[in-house]
Amino acid sequence: MSDKILFDIAIIMLSALICGRLVKHISMPNVTGYLIAGLILGPFITNLIPEDMVSNFSVASDMALGFIALSIGSEFKISYFKKVGAAPIVIACFESFGAVLVVTSVCILLKFPAPLSILLGAIAAATAPAQTIMVVKQYNAKGPMTSMLMSVVAIDDATALIAFGFATAIVKAMESGNGISIWSILEPVYEVGVSFVLGFVLSIVMILFFRHFKKNSNRLCVIVGVLFLDIWVSNQIGGSALLSCMALGAGLVNLFNEVDSVMEITNSFTPPLLMVFFAISGAGFNVGALKEIGLIGIVYVVMRVVGKMLGAYVGGKIMKQDDKTCKYLGPTLMPQAGVALGLIMVAQSVVPQYGAQMSTVILCSTFIYSILGPSVAKWALVKAGEIKVGAKN
Repeated sequence: MSDKILFDIAIIMLSALICGRLVKHISMPNVTGYLIAGLILGPFITNLIPEDMVSNFSVASDMALGFIALSIGSEFKISYFKKVGAAPIVIACFESFGAVLVVTSVCILLKFPAPLSILLGAIAAATAPAQTIMVVKQYNAKGPMTSMLMSVVAIDDATALIAFGFATAIVKAMESGNGISIWSILEPVYEVGVSFVLGFVLSIVMILFFRHFKKNSNRLCVIVGVLFLDIWVSNQIGGSALLSCMALGAGLVNLFNEVDSVMEITNSFTPPLLMVFFAISGAGFNVGALKEIGLIGIVYVVMRVVGKMLGAYVGGKIMKQDDKTCKYLGPTLMPQAGVALGLIMVAQSVVPQYGAQMSTVILCSTFIYSILGPSVAKWALVKAGEIKVGAKN
């Protein structure tokens, strides 16, 4: 059995590598190739990656998302926020709640059930940073919009979790008729708060280890060990592993002078892990589900992007950002994956009668965004002048 797993991982990595190279010839980012490789190898096309392997790879997904969150958090420099002020927070709130408002309103106007509309609207706030970050790194994007993007996606999941927490509280009250409890309102606040505290505490622990272990090989062990501990503890205490790992990265970048070398060590370790993660994500998509997406799925896919673009534009204008950031930041926020897929599991327990419909909508939209999102993000960064035309990895 263990030999078969090694063979499967070898096939995944080599196929993803080849597809990543092939899609470059049509100016698409590597991550799109990884997703396509997974889709082809997965149980719904060739079945070279069996369904049980896809479902059993949750640990690898947690690891990959943890490293992605750490990378995002490392962009959370206090000195940067002192320089730019409240702009990233304001823009993140506007683009998140813009998606919530537009999706919920249009769904209700089209006579879809209110509980379904409210929960889909709340899930629309979440953005999957992984694919956009991969594009930023692949093409070495730099500039004011890229800096703003890294800060916004770091805040985005916090706003999404809070929005979803309040949405579930409202829907539970609508379904039960008993009103909204204090804990249902405070629960999302607790989840965000405890995650940030845990991440900050563990960043101090990591720094203490770094003071005694100077070699890159030892520091890599420290990074992996503390990150995995962060994910486990966060899950045990009802926090968000994603937010906690972001806080870990934020603590490091603000408390440790050698953070650049730490991130270089991390970046040298993560490519194979991220390659497998994206390929497995592609393998988990059932192509046949696309025909079942229906009108509500089309509304969700289109209106979520409209809401984020409008929200980012309005928020950018309010905070007096340059025109390119206002116009092109929204499209880079298209991808949606990990957090949304996690929230859908909670939503299904709140309104099980809509569970299958919500699951189909989110899974299909995730795949659509995963294929289109990286290319759209690259286009937006090129238009903003932060990727050189013809840049290669």
